[in-house]
Amino acid sequence: MSDTVNDTIPPTGLLERRGAMRQLEGQITGCTVSRDSQQVAFATGEGDIMVADRSDWGQSDAWTVTTVHDGAILAIAPDAGPTGFLTGGDDSALRRIAADGSVSDLVKGRRWIEHITTWSSGKGGVIAFASGRQVELRDADGHTTLKVLDHPSTVSGIVFDAKGKRIAASHYNGASMWFVQAKVDTVRPLEWKGSHIGIAIHPAGEALVTSMQESELHGWRLADGHNMRMSGYPSKVQSMAFTRNGKWLVTSGADTIVMWPFFGGGPMGKPPAEAGGLPGVMCTRVACHPVHDIVAAGFADGSVLMADTGAQRILPVCIGGSGPVTALEFSPDGCCLAFGSEDGRACVVDLSAK
Repeated sequence: MSDTVNDTIPPTGLLERRGAMRQLEGQITGCTVSRDSQQVAFATGEGDIMVADRSDWGQSDAWTVTTVHDGAILAIAPDAGPTGFLTGGDDSALRRIAADGSVSDLVKGRRWIEHITTWSSGKGGVIAFASGRQVELRDADGHTTLKVLDHPSTVSGIVFDAKGKRIAASHYNGASMWFVQAKVDTVRPLEWKGSHIGIAIHPAGEALVTSMQESELHGWRLADGHNMRMSGYPSKVQSMAFTRNGKWLVTSGADTIVMWPFFGGGPMGKPPAEAGGLPGVMCTRVACHPVHDIVAAGFADGSVLMADTGAQRILPVCIGGSGPVTALEFSPDGCCLAFGSEDGRACVVDLSAK
């Protein structure tokens, strides 16, 4: 695969041909898509949520904007049910935005809620949110607390495994893993000195990886706790995601899309692959397609690319034109790519067959 996008790539991309854009006040702090893939939601540093219904993906003037928090929205996630979203803010509130746009309080008056993640089985689910050193788990209705998990320092990221059996949190000097349904909560500590700022878990539950302040990744093989170190980045890794089958861990942190191999004994002792990029422009966000072997990457100049890891092709979604990409997400059915930027640009691209 070519490591860079060159002059042969046309200046227009999928956004112009199959998408829509709207300019908002304040930074886009996150974006996500409902579990039924019918709504895209963008969160801003001004406390607003903008929602785009599937029927309106190509008509940005139809997207609805609602003020949900008194201050910045720090976290957004799809609700545990098929519709709706959850948001957390620096106003110490956790709120639910229903499919019809109505807003309700789940938590009010605690510390900043900086991280939210949910898991759904289709019949039920679990909500988890982090506030300071604590991670609180609630049932799918959001009103019943299942347990509160204490950590040694401020939690910097949380993630469920694919089956919803375990939850893991990153924090200073490592990560902690817990069983969701355990009657007695016993932590599995995963230790490595330093500041861990983000977390991801392998789809098959084989490995846990954290990003670090020191511009590297650290991983643990969960079968035996073996340490894995992935370094060589010119900047901090702000975003990472496993491909749908767990073959690759895709990350930001360089001017190319970095992909670490999690097969054939990797990643230890194996160099990462590079799936295209922009010379001298840092990749800031990555996302992996839920159905195909495709990754998306956003860059510091507002560019977004899609790369086919198997066929080694690069497709421009948009080239430049805004601040750094701060949010990037595929819909669960793979028919939509949503992204937002530091300067308030929010975009939706319809990837469905037409």
